[in-house]
Amino acid sequence: MTFSLQGSFLIAAHHLRDPNFYRSVVLMLEHSPQSAMGLIVNRPTGTTIGEALAQHQPMNGLDSPVYFGGPVEQNALFVLHNSVTLAQQDQEISPGLYLAGSERSFDQIVCREKPQEINIQFRLLCGYAGWGAGQLESEMDRGDWNVLSSAGSMLLEQDPYGFWDVCVKRLKRVSALLPHDARNPNWN
Repeated sequence: MTFSLQGSFLIAAHHLRDPNFYRSVVLMLEHSPQSAMGLIVNRPTGTTIGEALAQHQPMNGLDSPVYFGGPVEQNALFVLHNSVTLAQQDQEISPGLYLAGSERSFDQIVCREKPQEINIQFRLLCGYAGWGAGQLESEMDRGDWNVLSSAGSMLLEQDPYGFWDVCVKRLKRVSALLPHDARNPNWN
């Protein structure tokens, strides 16, 4: 492998029926010859942030959903956000999109420790998608995934339920070689 997919979106192919990844969009956090790691960004759960964190501290007014980030280590929490102010302490995944890297960032974003930054857009995700050495490349060779350059903060502005469709349409504009929608995916 001579390139990294870090910061790109992996778009699940029509034929990928694994329930963990069906119609999923995965934001790649890391990609190396040894492993790959990403977050499924378009799968909200039925649990709100306030409900999920109520045991740890009272959270009023956080009605946004917790997202299913992937089937690995589902107790692990990740925060994606667009705060330029916090960018110094967090990892920029793609332009305008950051991964919170500390408890302090988490508190400032999710717990609203700094009320002046109420315009921060963010998603709280539990779990992640992970691949061993060569596993992702094998799945890509099989045609299970398409790669789309990430548009950073575009992610936080999109309806998660339609995000896969938006990405597939962007892929079609990028590559006229991709099959168009068909009533039966097996026709593609």
